[in-house]
Amino acid sequence: MKKVMALVFGLAMVLAGFGAAIAGEEDVKGCKDPALLSRMPNFRIGECKESQYDSYRFLDQNGKTIDVEGHKIVIRYYLNKGAAVPGQLMIRRNVEDALKKIGGKVVRDDNFNRVSVIMVQKDGNESWVEVRGGDDVYILTIVEKQGMKQEVTANAQVMNNDINSTGHVAIYGIYFDTGKAEIKPESDAAIAEIAKLLQNNSGLKVYVVGHTDSVGNFDSNMSLSKARADAVVRSLTGKGIAAARLKAYGVASLAPVASNDSEDGKAKNRRVELVKQ
Repeated sequence: MKKVMALVFGLAMVLAGFGAAIAGEEDVKGCKDPALLSRMPNFRIGECKESQYDSYRFLDQNGKTIDVEGHKIVIRYYLNKGAAVPGQLMIRRNVEDALKKIGGKVVRDDNFNRVSVIMVQKDGNESWVEVRGGDDVYILTIVEKQGMKQEVTANAQVMNNDINSTGHVAIYGIYFDTGKAEIKPESDAAIAEIAKLLQNNSGLKVYVVGHTDSVGNFDSNMSLSKARADAVVRSLTGKGIAAARLKAYGVASLAPVASNDSEDGKAKNRRVELVKQ
């Protein structure tokens, strides 16, 4: 009788411990499901990361890269202990079907690499979703496409003050697509203020210096930063600024103003600077 009671007690303790483990499988503090999608049943959030403005390189069915910038969310889901394993294909199909119901278009369906990419246009917004799965874990990467809110206004007077006091000024209102050197239209206001600065100071000559973050190949970033500086010089000469007053250089990631270990730091390092000659 004592052996039976001991066995029952031991089994109860095991079940209690198992139940506590299940009950303890909660989402990581501070993480939640994205507004666009609910999670698969019996999964919990094990990791998450959110950036107000970042970029991600998606691939389409033909392997063509699609760089999307905006509000970025990355969530890693883990299957709860004891739950039936759905398999990666069921996970991806569930995500695809859920997004297709709200107008999503499957851009990539790759069974070999266990990844799907879906683009959703809803309420005037465009979101890109990548779901990458194992049988009991999957990762969602979502970028809500948007232009970066300009936190620092390029102002000719402020630029002039900085150049007079420190010999240089960082400009954060000049925008480029990832890996490209064509100035985006939303940069017009900043370019106009630089032109105003130079028009108001006819004797001022500047180096136009392109800076990048540390992502990617260093040599490629050197070429890219120089190409972006050249683009700014061309834009300014197009507004009547003499080319002899401008010299373009690129220094890639050689002069960071913040750590490249964070997304905010990378954003600060991607800039154009004017340096007094």
